[in-house]
Amino acid sequence: MIAEKNRLITWLLLLMVMTSGCVSTKKFSEEERRRKSCEEEAAALKAQNQELQTENTELTARLDKLRGDLTRLSSDTSRLGQKIRDLKGDYASLQQSYQDLLDNTEKLSRGSKAEIQRIMSELQLAQEKVIWKQDSLRALELELAAKQKSLIELQRILARKDSAVQALRAKVTKALLGFEGKGLSIEIRNGKVYVSLEESLLFKSGSWEVNERGASALRQLAEVLEANPDINVLIEGHTDNVPYRGAGQVKDNWDLSVMRATAIVKILTRNPRVNPARLTAAGRSEYLPVATNVTAEGKAKNRRTEIILTPRLDELFKIIESN
Repeated sequence: MIAEKNRLITWLLLLMVMTSGCVSTKKFSEEERRRKSCEEEAAALKAQNQELQTENTELTARLDKLRGDLTRLSSDTSRLGQKIRDLKGDYASLQQSYQDLLDNTEKLSRGSKAEIQRIMSELQLAQEKVIWKQDSLRALELELAAKQKSLIELQRILARKDSAVQALRAKVTKALLGFEGKGLSIEIRNGKVYVSLEESLLFKSGSWEVNERGASALRQLAEVLEANPDINVLIEGHTDNVPYRGAGQVKDNWDLSVMRATAIVKILTRNPRVNPARLTAAGRSEYLPVATNVTAEGKAKNRRTEIILTPRLDELFKIIESN
């Protein structure tokens, strides 16, 4: 009886060990699948980040060229205006010389033939100069009118863009009023609206999963984007200079900054009326700090995500290309 009881206990123990092994193996397989999926997604995002950074650099260069062309256009307009004033002065002086020669011709009509011929030659030369000055003046006036027209149009569009940026900042500030000063700041720089979110508002340390408080702020921002379809959006992830020690494909600050930017894009595009084509995700790692990395406070400021809102510049680029 005792022997039979012992055999029964032994069989029960063996059954428990086998069952536990099956569960552990299944859990391990699931974790392995999730790890491989994360590695593949990170590799794809890293490649996409390189392309988006190149595109962002090209757009910034085009905007810099636009501002340079506007400066040169203003300078050309001023220079042409001065040249026209100088020509008008020369023209008045030539007219006076021409009139003096006519007077002298009348007075000397009874003088020597050689003197009369000399005066007539001078008179003809003066007439030719007057005609050339008149033609040059007309050409310069036409050029100046065209330059002034382009300048006025550029100034009108730039003023409209600046007004749109101010209005956009006001809308974003109103939508995110409950978060401003609590890990979120909004400002205008270089004609763009910068929404800066500290790490503490969005993520746990070393994580790229957005917390509920940060997701709430992003949902409200998505409503602003929905109401303003002509705004391009760049999301930049930033880190401090502390090396990130990760596993798999997400193994450094570059990878972490890209993953965080992409996580925000995914939340914004959960709003079905926000076109994903308007959004760009980019990782900047530790290489664009806003504060020193020597202190804990400075590092905290550098661990941020910036959402950069830019009005489209299609009209401006068309004017530049047409000139």
